[in-house]
Amino acid sequence: MAIQIVPHSAEWREAVQAFNERMRAGGSGWSFYVDPVPEWIPPRDGQNVWREYHLAVEDGSAVRGCFALKPQDWLINGQIQVVTDWQGPFSEGVIDTRHGMLGLRMIRDMLKKRPLLYSWGHGGDDQPVVQMLRKMNWLLHPTPFCLLVVKPFRFLRLNALLRQTPARRALLDLGAFTGLGWLALKALHLGLRLKAKGGGFKARAMEVPNFGPWADALWERCKSSYRAIAVRDAASMNALAPEGAWPPVTRLKVERDGQVIGWALVMDTHMQGEHRFGDLHVGSIVDTLALPSQAGEVVHAATRHLVTKGVDIVVSNQAHPDWAKGFAQNGYAVLPNKRLFAISPQLQEALAPFTDVSKGLHLTNMDGHGPMAL
Repeated sequence: MAIQIVPHSAEWREAVQAFNERMRAGGSGWSFYVDPVPEWIPPRDGQNVWREYHLAVEDGSAVRGCFALKPQDWLINGQIQVVTDWQGPFSEGVIDTRHGMLGLRMIRDMLKKRPLLYSWGHGGDDQPVVQMLRKMNWLLHPTPFCLLVVKPFRFLRLNALLRQTPARRALLDLGAFTGLGWLALKALHLGLRLKAKGGGFKARAMEVPNFGPWADALWERCKSSYRAIAVRDAASMNALAPEGAWPPVTRLKVERDGQVIGWALVMDTHMQGEHRFGDLHVGSIVDTLALPSQAGEVVHAATRHLVTKGVDIVVSNQAHPDWAKGFAQNGYAVLPNKRLFAISPQLQEALAPFTDVSKGLHLTNMDGHGPMAL
């Protein structure tokens, strides 16, 4: 049973579909992209960020595994380097022990293709992929999750993650219908804002159709304030968040006193049966740029925009300490150690000394698997 790892192409559509059907039949919730051309950031000439798909093919016919790569220009300690996010690997090893080692083989293949490799979004050590990465000497850096409850009643009644047992559902319903939950959550966010010495923000956000010269000027002004950051010039951002294309991200230019101080990418999504958010109307701040000292202003403006859209909660994944502080200054609960930034040994060398560089590391959802990967 010879396995070859090949680029996804049109000839493999039916084999990928058959792979997905076997995975579903085996009880796995994973499936892969049947279309070989990525819907989000497909490869284009001259583009410095794109996605590509690869397949593990057995005996030239059956797809047994797959993964996606997203190479992108990063600025690390003042130098441009191509750093790559990976998604997956997905293999039949989760349903068939004959392919139990295929995941490891695919990770090794990724490293050959793109040594400066990372993934952002893993949970705790109970996940097999996390255990495997630790054994391969990957660095696993924990990062926080930021949450603001805008409508406590709907949050208590409709979220899925906290309502997984009858006892919890009863307790949350009691808090919702008595009003005690509303008071508790509003007091929590007020207390968090006061503790972080927030308030007084005056920045405003306006929707824009794309990123123009103003975004390039902002990038030039901000880039030296970060130790490690994916390039966020206008060309890169227009590739990541193109007008009129998937995903439906809203681009916000943020100004204070008539001056552009930053931007944010946001989404407001009506969830339906999502395993964490249930049926909530979720606002998400999926990418940002500003001087770290002005993070609170950008978060304030983006949050106000989402509140006007009627969202129930606002969430964001962040890594930079000053951006986490900016969310806290706006009353967000900044929950530590909720997402792991998994860094290959070669990327660790590029990010050395990581203890120092991590204090200037800017990561958002757009640096990972995309805006919906919350």
